[in-house]
Amino acid sequence: MPERAIGLFDSGVGGLTLLKEVIRLLPQEELLYVGDTARVPYGTKSPETVRRYAVESASFLVRQGVKMLVVACNTASAVAIDELASQFKIPVIGVIEPGSRRAAALTINRKVGVIGTEGTVKSGAYARAIKRENPAIEVVSTACPLFVPLAEEGWADHQIAYIAAGEYLAPLIDAGIDTLVLGCTHYPLLKKTLHAVLGEKIQLVDSAEETAKVVVETLLCVGANRSGKGSVHFFVTDVPDRFKRVGSAFLGQNLQSVSQVILNPHNP
Repeated sequence: MPERAIGLFDSGVGGLTLLKEVIRLLPQEELLYVGDTARVPYGTKSPETVRRYAVESASFLVRQGVKMLVVACNTASAVAIDELASQFKIPVIGVIEPGSRRAAALTINRKVGVIGTEGTVKSGAYARAIKRENPAIEVVSTACPLFVPLAEEGWADHQIAYIAAGEYLAPLIDAGIDTLVLGCTHYPLLKKTLHAVLGEKIQLVDSAEETAKVVVETLLCVGANRSGKGSVHFFVTDVPDRFKRVGSAFLGQNLQSVSQVILNPHNP
């Protein structure tokens, strides 16, 4: 088991922010990453559709013999984590719980904001998870649909990003939040812009960072690869060109070993 790979999947490139944290914390591990680029985005699709896509990505990784599944997509974590955990006999880690625990621990005035895709916000998964930690916390959520294309276009620090952030975050600032959860794995790329709009008094919770810590903790149970040299192989469901280009910016290095695959849970 320790020599097996860790499997991660996302609707596209956003999960690479989580992958980057896992590489930093666990450089000796073999990592397999699936980006469902043919069907991105997940955030505007129905929960039933997202659950089906998530099962297909997870099934592919399980057939590769991974020792752990990491759902590096907030929308899939919000609507599919229970089904994945029931179907597969290996640890399944999503991004909702780690980020929620951190937000509940950080807030002082018990007012937490959550930003994410339309699907993540509609699911109410973050609000439920945060309130499980502390029912007294008030959670204010808003969808920020423009943040994903801005991040992928390399415009995270562009004037347009600042304008969009000002519009999206105004209701959260007016609500008096002191903590903001980045409920999409694209959003860490906008941290500079978000800090500028929010000011220094509002703390940011990066769900990708928090989830990577849980991956490390889970390895204590399934076994860390202490003798490995570390490697990453990427699988995408559409032509790899755009994934390589955008993903290189997300990961901070050129993406090697990218294969195009068809996700079908019934085929080996």
